[in-house]
Order: sequence, then C-alpha cells, then structure tokens
Amino acid sequence: MLASAQLDATFMALADPTRRAILARLAEGEASVTELAAPFDMSQPAISKHLKVLERAGLISIGQDAQRRPRKLEGEVMAGAIDWLEHHKAIWEANYQRLDALLEELKAKPGAKRKRSKK
Repeated sequence: MLASAQLDATFMALADPTRRAILARLAEGEASVTELAAPFDMSQPAISKHLKVLERAGLISIGQDAQRRPRKLEGEVMAGAIDWLEHHKAIWEANYQRLDALLEELKAKPGAKRKRSKK
C-alpha cells in the first residue's frame, strides 16, 4: 500500500482534468511535450507545469531518445492508488451489505409497515 504522502500526491495529480487527459494520451505510448500540448489551448510552459506535477507524483517519467525527451506512463504508483481504492471499496461494500441485511430484517418484523392515517 502507498504511503500517505504518495497517495496525496497521486490524487492531487489526478484531480485536474488536463493531467488526466495527459495520462490518457500517455496510455497510448510515449509522447514529447509538444505532442502532449497539441490538443490543449494552453502554452507549452503551462503543459510543462502539469507534467512536473505528474512527474513528482511518480505517474510519469522522462525518457531519453536522442534529442527527444519523451514522457511515458509509470504504472507502479497508479497500481498502488488502485489497491488503496479497492481496499476501501471492499470496506464500503461490506458496510452496505450489512445495512441491506438489517433493512431486510426490519422489514420482516411484524408491525414494520406503517399504518396510513385517515384524513
């Protein structure tokens, strides 16, 4: 499971729609800053700031390809965040199952139905 600071950085990075779109693009393969900036109506420096957030969170890394420095997706941190989410999802599902069982038990008790008042 990821450390608290790593989870904070991951979820903070994922909170921005531009950064999520960059990650979606990188899921297709490596890309340069220019390629990543192309679909957005913002400057390369603005895209670079988003990339720095993603790099600090460990979600992407910088490669070296001759004179290109393509960005690529790093899966380990994302896998840790998914593990955290799945763990908490299981807890909530168990809570909902207990609640459903309690509600069914209450429905089955005599007198559980309210009597309608006459007006």
